[in-house]
Amino acid sequence: MSSDDRISQYASGIFAIAKGEGELDRVRAELLEIGRAFQSSNELRDALSNPQLPAERKDAIVNDLLGSRATDLTRNVVSLIVGMGRANSIPAIADALAATAAASSNKEVAEIRTAIELDDETVGRLISALERKTGKSLEAKVVVDPTVLGGIIAQVGDTVIDGSVKKRLSSLRQALKA
Repeated sequence: MSSDDRISQYASGIFAIAKGEGELDRVRAELLEIGRAFQSSNELRDALSNPQLPAERKDAIVNDLLGSRATDLTRNVVSLIVGMGRANSIPAIADALAATAAASSNKEVAEIRTAIELDDETVGRLISALERKTGKSLEAKVVVDPTVLGGIIAQVGDTVIDGSVKKRLSSLRQALKA
């Protein structure tokens, strides 16, 4: 079984359980947040993917990380994934779950990359603008990415809208050369 198939199966299973428990939106959001934390913290990634670290210690790390901020379902799912030795797949599973959830409501996922955390109102305005531009019904996946110096980079499917300062400076540099 390929890694993509395994990730898709995890996402499908989590989707079915979370939807059945009426917690789909919350579990989706929590897993995306955990995926971002996993990607941005070498220490967390190393600890949860270390095969020599005892399972009890990994469970304690997951419980410390999530505590009462996450649903029992999310904590159990993350513990299961880590316990199965698939901690490195958490971000991909979170993305696959978001895509599955969006597709179930006839939406697509719009990944919005920014250097700073955005408030809900700003995300809502961005999604509205992206929906008008793409003609699609969208669901937001916001990623805080320090490499985006300013502005945003939005991706819907294969369409990338780069409104970053880096892109603008590059365009200006090209214009000045011409």
